[in-house]
Amino acid sequence: MALQQQFEEAVAASKTLASKPDNDVLLQLYSLYKQATEGDINIEPPANPFDFVGKAKFDAWTSLKGKTKDEAMQAYVDLVNKLKG
Repeated sequence: MALQQQFEEAVAASKTLASKPDNDVLLQLYSLYKQATEGDINIEPPANPFDFVGKAKFDAWTSLKGKTKDEAMQAYVDLVNKLKG
């Protein structure tokens, strides 16, 4: 099965997990998804210093800078499979 198809299935599966992952795992899923679909971060950091969620998302995505889209897709698939058990 092609990586793109595995990724799309993992995205769908991530929405139907038995239990909601904790915030750290949600940030990993978010950042891997963004890296896989858009590549290196291409937005400005949040302007509001009290936007803690936006800052966490920005930092998580920034931490993946340089990772290829395929590497991010594979990591996302692996993480969702691990969460599914």
